[in-house]
Amino acid sequence: MTTFGVEEEYLLIDPHSGMPVPMAEEVRASVGGQAALSAHEVQAELLQVQVEIATPVCETLDEVGGHLLRLRHAVGEAAERAGCRIAASGTAPLAGPVPFPVTDKPRYRAMCSDAPQLVDEQLINGMHVHVAVAERSTAIGVMNRLRPWLPVLVGMAGNSPLWFGHDTGFASWRTLVFGRWPVSGQPPLFTDAVDYERRVQALLAGGLVRDRGQLYWQVRPSERYPTIEVRALDVQLRAEDAVMFAGIVRALVATALREEKAGTPFPTPTHEFLNAATWQAARYGLDDVLIDPLEGRRRLAGDVVCRLVEHISPALEETGDDRQVASLVHRLLTEGTPAARQRRTLREGGVPALVDLLVTGTTAS
Repeated sequence: MTTFGVEEEYLLIDPHSGMPVPMAEEVRASVGGQAALSAHEVQAELLQVQVEIATPVCETLDEVGGHLLRLRHAVGEAAERAGCRIAASGTAPLAGPVPFPVTDKPRYRAMCSDAPQLVDEQLINGMHVHVAVAERSTAIGVMNRLRPWLPVLVGMAGNSPLWFGHDTGFASWRTLVFGRWPVSGQPPLFTDAVDYERRVQALLAGGLVRDRGQLYWQVRPSERYPTIEVRALDVQLRAEDAVMFAGIVRALVATALREEKAGTPFPTPTHEFLNAATWQAARYGLDDVLIDPLEGRRRLAGDVVCRLVEHISPALEETGDDRQVASLVHRLLTEGTPAARQRRTLREGGVPALVDLLVTGTTAS
């Protein structure tokens, strides 16, 4: 069975106002005293108002779900002891324009020097899914095959509608904010691993990126692990929705691996077409239409999501994830995205209700 793992980024907020608070060091210090956690599971992020968690390598969705709940509860308890709370929101919905301190690491200080305004506004939180793919050449083939499906994932995962206290009109404003870095968004189509390495080296030699960590494509071969890493997703409010996306991404990779081995043809839409499809998905989420990856045309969002599930259903059946993922997808289509829930909650209950939704939803079992 193909192994996989999940990384999630959380916002640290004041429990009353919902404003971000720069308490990452205090929270991580509090977490460090818990014997049930290993040192690498809770990590620093770019800004001191964020923390990141990483699950161990997992084989099943139950393992992923168990680790996510364990880590969310542990970090949530540590935050509470420090006087703040964690919120799994793709943006900081109630932040003001005042810059927050950058974590004191040479790489982060260099990023701040290069792009101060971008760093100040990096109040965004994602979910990354790593799926084991040992060979770099195979990973590039998988990456090519995943490109057309990334806008669908963006639309399904929208959880960042609010920015600096107002509604952006987007389901995933995080996608737009993160897309402002020089190498970000949809990756290009690569001929093979040699082509990939040649083009990455050109970026590095030209000084256009400082290191490979700044290849912020929505899918990329990991430089740290023998995995393919999908980075298109907003962090999910509920842990079980994160489990759903972990299952979907693993099945997408498994399907791509099978097709790559068989030499099955796959869609190769242009870079500008995929960028526009991603923008559309970030704008509307599941409330309008998405681009069908197999036909390259607009269809109702629910129909496109069903096509995705159909595309990966053999892989889901092989791992026994089909019923669980189908049930969670059905709930998503019925209830709407977390972005829709954030909007609805703010409209009906104001800031206190929104803060309560973010805090309780993040650590709910």
